[in-house]
This record gives sequence, structure tokens and C-alpha cells, in this order.
Amino acid sequence: MSPLNQKTNPFIRTNFLETVYDYMLDAGQRSVLYLDALNKRGNNYFRHIELGKPPVLTFDYEIIKDGRTLDRPVHFSLTRIRDRRFADSEQERSKHEKRHNSVGLHPHDPKKRPIIISDPRAGHGPGIGGTKRDSEIGMALNEGHPVYFILFDANPVPGQTFADVHRAHTMFIETVIKRHPEAAKPSLIGNCQAGWAAALIGADRPDITGPMVFNGSPLSYWAGVDGKNPMRYRGGLFGGVWLTSLWSDLGNGIFDGANLVAGFEDLNPANTIWDKNYHLYANVDTEEKRYLDFEKWWNGFFMLTREEIHYIVDNLFVGNKLEKGLLDLDGKKIDLKNLKAPVLVFASSGDNITPPQQALNWIAKVWGSVEEIKKNQQVIVYLLHDTIGHLGIFVSGKISKKEHKEIIASIDLVEYLSPGLYEMVINEKEEPGNHSVRFEERSIEDILALDDGLLDEDDFHTVAALSKFNDRLYRAFVSPWVRMAVNEWSADLIRNLHPLRVSCYSFSDANPWMMPLKFLTPVVKKTRKPVSENNPLVEMEKSFSKVISDSLNLYRDIRDQTQEFWFKSIFGNPWMLSYFKEQAADENGKEYVCEESWLEEIDKGGFAEGVVRIMLLMAHSDEGLQRSVLKTYDEVIAADNRLRVLKEEDFKQIIRQQSCILGADEEKALKALSTMIPKKKDRSDAMAIAERIALADHEIDKEEKKLLGRIRKALDM
Repeated sequence: MSPLNQKTNPFIRTNFLETVYDYMLDAGQRSVLYLDALNKRGNNYFRHIELGKPPVLTFDYEIIKDGRTLDRPVHFSLTRIRDRRFADSEQERSKHEKRHNSVGLHPHDPKKRPIIISDPRAGHGPGIGGTKRDSEIGMALNEGHPVYFILFDANPVPGQTFADVHRAHTMFIETVIKRHPEAAKPSLIGNCQAGWAAALIGADRPDITGPMVFNGSPLSYWAGVDGKNPMRYRGGLFGGVWLTSLWSDLGNGIFDGANLVAGFEDLNPANTIWDKNYHLYANVDTEEKRYLDFEKWWNGFFMLTREEIHYIVDNLFVGNKLEKGLLDLDGKKIDLKNLKAPVLVFASSGDNITPPQQALNWIAKVWGSVEEIKKNQQVIVYLLHDTIGHLGIFVSGKISKKEHKEIIASIDLVEYLSPGLYEMVINEKEEPGNHSVRFEERSIEDILALDDGLLDEDDFHTVAALSKFNDRLYRAFVSPWVRMAVNEWSADLIRNLHPLRVSCYSFSDANPWMMPLKFLTPVVKKTRKPVSENNPLVEMEKSFSKVISDSLNLYRDIRDQTQEFWFKSIFGNPWMLSYFKEQAADENGKEYVCEESWLEEIDKGGFAEGVVRIMLLMAHSDEGLQRSVLKTYDEVIAADNRLRVLKEEDFKQIIRQQSCILGADEEKALKALSTMIPKKKDRSDAMAIAERIALADHEIDKEEKKLLGRIRKALDM
């Protein structure tokens, strides 16, 4: 054999038998430890059920209000998160306050805005948004906010409806307001489906909601990019909502959350069938805890009533009535234009469950233009991530320490933004962990540019119409017979035979074939000898794993393209479109106009109105509005008695009014400053405030110098 072959062939450079022996020993030991992890997973599944499927929160909490005690009982509860870093007594607080502040933590301030966090109810239990210290809850506690969390039990109250749940959540928010009379209205943070639930509350009861954060929340259910977002097609290919009705009937009035989880798993068969399991097998010495913690939540299947799931699928997912303003809830139509509090939307291009189009297109559909957003005095901010997946949006520790940290730090400040549409941009500073945040004005076109057009949504009108037709047929001719054949025993049997449950308990102690692990595992752990990463058989194993994963990904891509082809062929058929398509009025292109009374007051008002007008001018003089400028707003208000005495609602109203006046005629609004602020001392104070805002980012650029000169001239100084 040539010297070249001796160098390139790993088996020649090592002892062949020793190489094979080391790998086979390691592979055998990993197999035992892998099976042991599956065994623990199965046992945890039963243990979790025995405990009543408690939330997977890592934080302590106390129940404030139990939804089962309401007039229309629901299985939700309002809880207060306890921060163990801060004691309840003043003595303990004083003792530890210095140490806590030294690491950047803040004790709870009774005047600090409370934050209410909700997790999705999509087949899993609550708590995934707080399984780590570095989480949304952890970041909110670090900022000193009182934090509340909405929990729900595994089994709903029989007969509870979506409207009952909506009323309960509204009552929970009112309870929080009563507990914090000195604080601003609570901020709502909704993860995934909890985001659109929060949007419904904000549109229905704008009087009780503060700024709202929607993390990976689908509000435009038909939106997506051709060839990239196949999940939106599946409801149509299965005929619409009738299948949901069937599964609810088979469950004796209860819809099994495992069916929803199975849908998520089916999106990525490579991860479900191979990657997740191989990752555990390949890294079994270090991955067991993380795997078991996640699987406890992932396999804790939670139920919905027939009434709830039918309302959600029919009206939201298939009907898409929310963004169209046609959703009927408790006898009244829900219009997202009624949102009054600022809205912050967090989405990711790496999210295949709620892609950015589904998270953002509703803004274009509801308002149509930035001018319409301004007319309605609304502030909308969106934040985009390039790669993080759906769960990572509200589970990843890295995301929490950056995006969620900055979102929560900005919750109070976004209320100082002029009405309009903004993108929140987070940049790293030189110091690790510190970020620079700015808010850049955007147009509706910027949102629509993320999509490949809206024409593909026409096909879904056909789906919605056909879904209603199929569901009526099923309910009239099939459902009565299914209900007659089903009882609680058969429903429970069907649930226990679900493949996802079988995969859990088949590896538990209930399976006698797992008994040898009780003897083998301790021996393997005692004699464990991991193989070297340089072993050529390890490299072959990884290559083989990649081939399997790539093959499953190829199957997924072919399947998804086939489903998209058939969907468009069936529901995009011109005959089907002409027969079923609903005609919707085009409300876009409305002219931007201020309230007439505001325009008449362009030279009216006093020091507060004039200073706010100056603040808004300075804030928007740059390309992007730095968060440091909004913090300066806060400091200016706190330092000036003439501004500090204003009530929160009055100050917000002044911001809206002055923003609208500036948008109508900036030059005339600037010239009116001398009339609004007649006293020389007040003019000097106003000019000092303008200069302070200009220096908020530590430098004054050319545009800011020019604007300062215009303000100085307008104030006749």
C-alpha cells in the first residue's frame, strides 16, 4: 500500500480491532443509557398525570383567583409570581437590596406597571415561557415589575365556551388593576395563541389594557409565502372544521390536545422521527436532563371542549374573521381597530408555525396604511428575528436575555412614541450584554415586502365556504350516530391509544421488557467509557445519521410541495373561486386627517403642549428613534412639575394631539410655539429640554443642529 493511502485511511493509522472495540463498547453503553432516558420519560409521563399535570414553571407562584369559582366557571387561574430574590418583609428587603442592585436587579415597586403573561393552549400545558430563570418572567422580575401568570388545568370545565374564557381573562386583568391602584394599566404578553387571545381583550376592552406584546402570534391565518408555509393548507385539504367536530365527538365532547401536538410534529418528520432521538443518543451523557424536562411539557397533553375548539378553528383558523373585523364574540363584533394601547409584535423568519406574514399581515389588513394607523392614534412596533424557531421565541434563554429583556425594558417607553408603525432594532454595543435599541419608522409596504403577494389568499375564501358546508353535512347526518356510539370509556380508550401516548408509556415500567434496565443502567454508568470523537466509526455514524435526516427532509419537501399543488388545483380552480369566493370591501387608501378640533388648536395650549411638540420634533429628526431618547422623555417629565402633574391619560392624549398636528402642518406648528409658550423663562426651559433630547444619544448631528436652530428661532430666542 502506498504511503498516501496509509495517511488517508484512518483504519491503517490505528489498531483496527481496538477502534471497533472502543466504538462498539460506547455504542452499547449509549444504547442502554438512551433506553433508560426513554424509560424515565415514560415514568415521568405517568407521574405528571398523577400530580394533575402541574405547570412546568421554575418560579414559585400563588393563586390569586380561581376561574372555577366564577359564575361561568372555567379551568383558568390567575397567579402571582413570587420572586425569591426579594423578601416580603421590609427588614429582609433592606438587608438584601444592596446585593440585588449590584447585579442589576430591582425590587418590586408598587407603582411599577404589572405584567400579565399567558402561554399558548395548543395541546400543551402552561409554563413553557417560564421554565428557565432566563425567560420572559425572569426578565420582567429583573426589571422590578409585579408579574402575573395565567394558568390552566389539563381538563376544561364541561361545556365551557371561548366566550367564557374571554370573560374570565378580562376579569383577571381587572383583578390585577385593583391590586395595583397606583400603577399604570397592566401590560399583556401573549405567546403564540395567547397573543391573539390578548388582542381580543385589547379590542373588546381597551379601557383595561396597557401595552401588549404578541410573541409568535398568528393573527393573519391565511398569510404565507408559496413553497415555504405549508401548514396553512392542511385545513383545506382535510375539508375544514368537520374533522375537528369528529374528533370532539369521538372524545365524548372533549378534543384531545395530542391531536394538535401531532400536527406540529408532522411538520418536521426528520426532527420528530430521527434528529431529536439521535441527538439524545449521541449526547446521552449530557442531554438527559434537558430532554426529560422538555418532554414532560411536550407530552403533557391538555384538553379543550367541543365548543372551544370548534369556535377557534371555524372562526379564526379557517374563517380568518379576526383580521376582517367579522369575529362575533359574546354578541358583538371584534374590530382590531379598537386597540388603543401600543402593540409590540415579535416574529421570526425561522418560525414555520407562525411565520412573519401570519404575525404581521393583519396590520396591513386592518389599517391599510400608516396614515390610517395615525388617524386611529395607534402605536405599532414589530421586532424581527432571522433564525429562531417557534418555540425558541418564548423558550430560548438567549432570546430572553436579548430580545425579551429589551422588549420588557421598552414596555413603558413605547407609549411616548408618536402614533405610527415602527420596527424595533436591537444592536450590540461594545460591552457584552448591553444593547442599543432604536425605533425606526416603517410603512405598510415594508410589512408586505415580507410576503410574496396577497393573491394566494383568495383560495382560502373557497376553503372557508366549503368548510361550513362540510361541517353542516357532518353535524346533520353523521354526528348524531357518532355521539350515540361513544361514551366516556370509549373516549378514554381512544385517547390512550393515540400514537404519541403509546410512544411514552411503551418505554415505561408498565412494559416488563424494560425491567433489565434496572440492572444494566447502574453497571453502565459505573463502567462508562465514552469513545474518542476522532474514532472513524463515530464519523461514519454521524454521516449515516445525516443521510437519514436528509432523506426525511426530502420526503417532507416533496410532501409539502404536493400538498400545495393539490390545494391550489382544488381551491384555486376558477370555477370554485367564482362559486364560493366572498366579496370583501376594500378599505385601503383612506386619507390621513386629524380630528378637526385638533387642527383648530394648532396655536392653543400651554407649556406642556409646546414641550411635547418640541419633544416629538426632536425625537423624529433622526432616521431611527433611539430608546435612550424615550428614556430622556421619562427623565424630563419626572424633573418638571408642570409635566409631572399631568395624569397618564392626559399626557398620552397630548402626545397623540401634537403628533397629529405636526403631521398635518409641521412648519405652522413650529411657528406657533412662541404663542403657546409666551414667557421667556418657560422658553428657556423648553429650549433646554430640546437640547437635552438631542444629546440623549451623546452626540448632536447636522439634522439635529438644524432643527435646534429652527426651534430657537420659533421661540424667538
